[in-house]
Amino acid sequence: MKMKFAIPSLLIMLIAYLAFWPVSVEPIAWSAPKNLGFTGSFKSNQLLDHIELTSLAGHEGPEAIVMDQQGTLFTATHDGWILKNNGDSWTEWVNTEGRPLGLAIDKDGSLVAADAFRGLLRITQDKHITLLSDSVNSTRIRYANDLDIAADGTVYFTDSSTKFGAKENGGTYPASLLDLNEHGGHGRLLKYDPVSGKTNLLLDQLNFANGVALDPQENFLLVNETGSYRVLKFWLKGDKEGKTDVLIDNLPGFPDNISTGHNGRFWLGLPSPRSSVLDKISASVALRKVIQRLPAFVRPKAIPYGHVVALDKDGNVLLSLQDPDGAYPITTGVLETSDKLYISSLVFDSVGHLEKSNIQSLTKTKQP
Repeated sequence: MKMKFAIPSLLIMLIAYLAFWPVSVEPIAWSAPKNLGFTGSFKSNQLLDHIELTSLAGHEGPEAIVMDQQGTLFTATHDGWILKNNGDSWTEWVNTEGRPLGLAIDKDGSLVAADAFRGLLRITQDKHITLLSDSVNSTRIRYANDLDIAADGTVYFTDSSTKFGAKENGGTYPASLLDLNEHGGHGRLLKYDPVSGKTNLLLDQLNFANGVALDPQENFLLVNETGSYRVLKFWLKGDKEGKTDVLIDNLPGFPDNISTGHNGRFWLGLPSPRSSVLDKISASVALRKVIQRLPAFVRPKAIPYGHVVALDKDGNVLLSLQDPDGAYPITTGVLETSDKLYISSLVFDSVGHLEKSNIQSLTKTKQP
């Protein structure tokens, strides 16, 4: 008899929990564009299958990769280390005691890092770390993500979420999932002036502001809006100064980093295909709260998949390199050099690279 009443009671409690238990997100209803998937310019292929790997010697999560004027490579890992490679192996260089994500080299050879826990940092060649910015307009920068540097030293960078800080929410990945579920427009594009030392707001209400890339003529910035599956073009000069266009939208995955390549190319990393579940319930506030109440292991999450894309300044897809099997998964971006493409990952324990000559033979094109 007790069992007879216990089961319905448990079901009622479960339904009540899924319907009413408080969660940290307050989802905003929106209509996700229909996912065209891996079709057209994004037709599925295996061009990343030929990637070569270099171990990070016990570290993981090489979110971004940059090269200085001497040809030394740098990457940043989950445990706060910035590693360097000036030969065939990665070695520990300096630890920020945070989570460095985006990296760039300043004109004096210093490394500038967008640290998700600490803000915007400058690291000199003798390993001296200076905090450049951790707030703007009296609000704290809670999730510094990516950056690029202009010829005059101005740093353009993103604060992915003013609500879901990376440090306070268990790390960059858990915080990103909260922000993507809420879709509340908490991201922003910022500008740091090295002369005044001030940080100003350029653009806000972005749904997880992410990668930043400055075009070579410094006419515009490209900014990834991960939660809306698109790349924006923010104009710095000309008749459209201060205005924003959409460079490319309805991407088949979540855009992460973007970088300036060679010959007018921009390289975009797509760490995971889109979630069909999140797309279907994008307009339902209630169902997205239910998703947040589920155990973490059953909620939508990044799908192991390798995908990087070359775009031109007008958003045309020049090349799409994929690894559907996810042998080198969760690809965040690309550093293009004269002979290689270095590919970064949110989670892997190695840095990947492709010889550009091999890509030409595989694709039978002149790109890249």
